[in-house]
Amino acid sequence: MSKLDKKRSATPCLGICSTTFGDEVCKGCKRFSHEVVSWTKYSLEEREIVNNRLEKFKIKILKNRFEIIDKKLLAKQLQDKAISFNNSLDPLTWIFDLFRAAGSQSFDLGNYGIKSLNEFNPKTIKDEINDELLELSEAHHDRYFKNS
Repeated sequence: MSKLDKKRSATPCLGICSTTFGDEVCKGCKRFSHEVVSWTKYSLEEREIVNNRLEKFKIKILKNRFEIIDKKLLAKQLQDKAISFNNSLDPLTWIFDLFRAAGSQSFDLGNYGIKSLNEFNPKTIKDEINDELLELSEAHHDRYFKNS
């Protein structure tokens, strides 16, 4: 097992689990309830599958909105500000972590090595991205796991 695999198998948990309230898809990390419950029993390969799905969804949402101009600057800024991110994932996913940590606070994307590809409202972008990620996760769950 490589160091990269170990990092990618880390839990995507954000500590705000909604599956304990009956949600089939966690509103925090976007994993399915059965994945949250069984995470500690999952093999590294099973964890990798879940992390890959979440990474692909985040990239799908962010790739048409933002471009990483300076990956090293982004990583340094996140580290300096103690913002948790998985550096083994695509740097576009780090934008999700940045907005999650910033909440409704405004900040200059350029200071993070990020370029916006279109106009956005800094007060609503975090919720827009989060809602879209939840929609993708719920649609995936409904398509492949929902009982008919």
